[in-house]
Amino acid sequence: MSLRAKQPATNDDDATTPEPPPPSASQRAISQTLTTTANLAKLLPTGTLLAFQLLTPIFTNNGSCDSATRPLTAILLLLLATSAFLSCFTDSFKSADGQLYYGFATLKGMWLFDYYDPKNVVDLRKYRLRLIDWVHAVLTVLVLAAVALRDRNVVSCFYPTPDHEAQEVLDIIPIGIGLICSMLFVVFPTRRHGIGHPATHDNTD
Repeated sequence: MSLRAKQPATNDDDATTPEPPPPSASQRAISQTLTTTANLAKLLPTGTLLAFQLLTPIFTNNGSCDSATRPLTAILLLLLATSAFLSCFTDSFKSADGQLYYGFATLKGMWLFDYYDPKNVVDLRKYRLRLIDWVHAVLTVLVLAAVALRDRNVVSCFYPTPDHEAQEVLDIIPIGIGLICSMLFVVFPTRRHGIGHPATHDNTD
């Protein structure tokens, strides 16, 4: 009989790494809000969003702005906001022969960008400018502002070392804009499918 002490069996449960504590309520709220803001970015025109994602790292030098790149970044954001605003007044439709036409909504109807045959085009008066178009234009600009305020390069460009109060404002404003705009987009939906938005059966005649 061996006199060597028998080693106790190792419990696999004791060897496992303890699970991290669950996220707090504030962390879950922030994560959910950031997800909502990311989903709101899908409401932006495709060209505007793509230009923002491609050009902001270049104009901001990956967040390290100087006296030359900072005003250029501000001009870029202003141009993107103008593009997003104007795109809300564009619309499209398919004619009887399947041709897709784009135009700009006016008070009397829609001004088409391309040459068209009046025989194949529907009544353009139903595409006239409405109050809801102005509401969506303002909301789209606000969504772009919320996306910009959540972008690390843009924030680092204009606020490289924010103090505690400024950081709180930078965290709260995009959250508020995202929640308010998401509710208003649901309450006031749009039927327009302009430049940067895919054409659907709603605008097919």
